[in-house]
Amino acid sequence: MPLPLPPLPGRPRPGWAPLLPLLLLLLLVGPARPISFQLPGKARKCLREEIHRDTLVTGEYEITAPPGSSSGPSANLKITDSAGHILYAKEDATKGKFAFTTEDYDMFEACFESKLPVGTGRMPDQLVTLDMKHGVEAKNYEEIAKVEKLKPLEVELRRLEDLSESIVNDFAYMKKREEEMRDTNESTNTRVLYFSIFSMCCLIGLATWQVFYLRRFFKAKKLIE
Repeated sequence: MPLPLPPLPGRPRPGWAPLLPLLLLLLLVGPARPISFQLPGKARKCLREEIHRDTLVTGEYEITAPPGSSSGPSANLKITDSAGHILYAKEDATKGKFAFTTEDYDMFEACFESKLPVGTGRMPDQLVTLDMKHGVEAKNYEEIAKVEKLKPLEVELRRLEDLSESIVNDFAYMKKREEEMRDTNESTNTRVLYFSIFSMCCLIGLATWQVFYLRRFFKAKKLIE
């Protein structure tokens, strides 16, 4: 009976073959980079992002005072949803973290408002750095590994599982939105068709009335028999 040949070097084992697409996808989806921008004096800048429901959102921010400033950084931070509900607020924010879980798919807004007086142009603006994560990126897998006593491979598999679930949920949401848009388009087309038929009937009725009216008018004036 011939012995099975060992796997060739550089060729993945059969057990790893189903995981290769997820591994490649995980490599392509790199960690999100923090956002940095300049905040002028007495100015307000906001960042908006759409986030799905039941999603963990974490963030870390830091506001740096301009060089040469006698006072420290002075800005207010407020995070709200589209209904105006305040999810996080901090006055005289300099550095900190925040976390919340979304209740519904919505547009969330993080606003930084400077309290420094407007400079003469020689004083640089405040530097704001915001690192906001949600979903798989917001989970602390190192802490999960310590609590559940997972091995590095198990942690990576858990991360792949969460990432694949997030992608499936995104596709399901896109499919649902596509169905809603299709239903809206079909309903709009039906309404436009009925309105067009009604408009044609009105035009035909008006034209018929004009013909009979003009004919009676001309007969009254004895222009036609």
